[in-house]
Amino acid sequence: MGETAGRGGNRRARIRLTGEEAEAFLAANRKVQVATVGRDGAPHLSTLFYAMVGGRLAFWTYAASQKAVNLRRDPRMTCLVDDGEDYGELRGLVLYGTAELDGDPAAVARVGTAVTAAMTGTPVADLQGPEAQQGIAQAGRKRVAVFLDVQRTVSWDHRKI
Repeated sequence: MGETAGRGGNRRARIRLTGEEAEAFLAANRKVQVATVGRDGAPHLSTLFYAMVGGRLAFWTYAASQKAVNLRRDPRMTCLVDDGEDYGELRGLVLYGTAELDGDPAAVARVGTAVTAAMTGTPVADLQGPEAQQGIAQAGRKRVAVFLDVQRTVSWDHRKI
């Protein structure tokens, strides 16, 4: 995940998340703010639950949702994962890239299982039984899996200041 320092490079470099820190940060969180490009060029924002699937940020959404419609038209997507309440606690990771939409029921179930685990705190292994998988398959009937292919990142960790 390459990151550009921009202005204030020395301070920015000090507070940037390392690759390992970014991976741990993504693994430890569960909500993401997703921005897609609307038909008129304005950003369309939504907050939803995600999981890391195969090393990529992934979520599921209704195939007819505005974000899915936008991504089919223009696959560019920006995702923000952040936490902290006070200035000295703020951490965040912005992921810029393109979306891959996958409507295959197996992919939707895989992502749905991972997202359900993240949402509920249930281990993925506990969601592998037939009853849980039937529920996930039912919930996924009208959904697509969305995977982010990251092209660049920006991050900060104010605890390093």
